Order: sequence, then C-alpha cells, then structure tokens
Amino acid sequence: MSDERIATAKVSARWPRVLLKLSGEAFAGQQGYGIDGEIVAQIAHAIIDVKSELEVDLAVVVGGGNIWRGMTGSGAGMDRAQADYMGMLATVINALALQETLERLGQPTRVQSAIHMSQVAEPYIRRRAIRHLEKGRVVIFAGGTGNPFFTTDTTAALRAVEIEAGAILMGKNGTDGVYTDDPRTNPEAEKLDEVAYIDVLNRGLKVMDSTAITLCMDNDLPIVVFDLMGDRLIARILHGETIGTLVS
Repeated sequence: MSDERIATAKVSARWPRVLLKLSGEAFAGQQGYGIDGEIVAQIAHAIIDVKSELEVDLAVVVGGGNIWRGMTGSGAGMDRAQADYMGMLATVINALALQETLERLGQPTRVQSAIHMSQVAEPYIRRRAIRHLEKGRVVIFAGGTGNPFFTTDTTAALRAVEIEAGAILMGKNGTDGVYTDDPRTNPEAEKLDEVAYIDVLNRGLKVMDSTAITLCMDNDLPIVVFDLMGDRLIARILHGETIGTLVS
C-alpha cells in the first residue's frame, strides 16, 4: 500500500492534538528504578500505533522519578532547588531513551528541553514545537518547566495549554483510573468514570498536583487517566472509547 493510501486510511481522532504524560516510574517497569528497555519499547509501539491509525498530533511529557526525585534529595537535606534541577536532568535521560526507541521503529521525533543542552535536544520553543507536530513528528518535552518547585504534572498542563492540545492523556503505571481511595489499601475504593476538576481538588484525589489541576480547570482542558500498560488503550481512547477516568 502506498504512503498516500495509508494516509487517506487514517481516521480523525477524538481530539486532533493531545499530550501524553508519562511518569518516570513507567519507564522503570517492575524493577522500580532505572530504564526497562522492554517497557520503553512497549510505550513506543503504542505511540506508533496511534500515529499510524489516526490523524492526530501527539506530544509527550516525561517525568524522571525512576532516576531521581527532587523531593527525595530535599528530604535528605539537599537544597530543594538544586535537587529539582537534578530531577529535570533525569527527565532528559528518559526523553532520549524514548526518542531513540521511536526513531529506531521509524517514527520521526524531536526532543525539546526547558534546560538548554544543544548537543542532545532542541531548546523549548512553542512555535517550533507546534510546527514539528504539524509535520507529523512526535515532540517529547523534557526538563520540566525549567524552574524548580514545579512538577512534571504542571509541565504537562502548561505545555498542553501552550500547544493548544485538546486533552491530556495521563498514563499511570498499574492504575486504570481515579478511585475514591487507594484501591491497593482499601478494597472498597470505587473507580470513578468521570469527575470534576473541583472535586479532584476538594477530595484530594490522586490525579495531578493542585497547580496542574487548577491550570487545566482554568483552561477547560480535559484529562483522561488510564493504565498505560493496557492493551492499545491510547489508540482506543482516541477512537472515542470510554476508558479510565475523565476529569473535566
């Protein structure tokens, strides 16, 4: 089948542009730290499935908790700002790992970092990121916001608003949505199919930090929380299936 026929076979996605948020822990797999190559390949294949099936622009924000967490260093007496900068560098390592895997599988990408490191990544420039997306590239945002004291959840919300994404897809590792309580410790915890931003804030539900949720609420940006390791769930969400929990 020719490239032209493949392109015309694609269908419109539920949202024409989305941002996928990947936690650092997702890269670690069962070992809990470092980078599991098989997991990264699984994530990359899921992204490629989406790009091959659907007419959609896809950006990614990666965390770095599998390598370093700023709060860990802060808790050990390290200066919080310095510890957070170390965490930003960890996100770049994860971004490069995802980029290498995607490009090895034939998907063009760009890594943009909020911390300048021109030998391995472009600087974050909003208009350039949008142009890459329009050309079919997957743009991977690394380096957080470039500022300490902000999480990669907030980075995801900020970048999604900046690139005018229609939604944030919040891929969780081993969690298939938002629950009224931690289902691992409370067997009576109930899964919520839909929940309002204000309820997430008032009830302290584990979706994103309060800064990120508030930014999404102020910009009417929906969030879909789902199990990242589920079978083709990213593609199925973008096909319109009701999966995980919708925060809106």
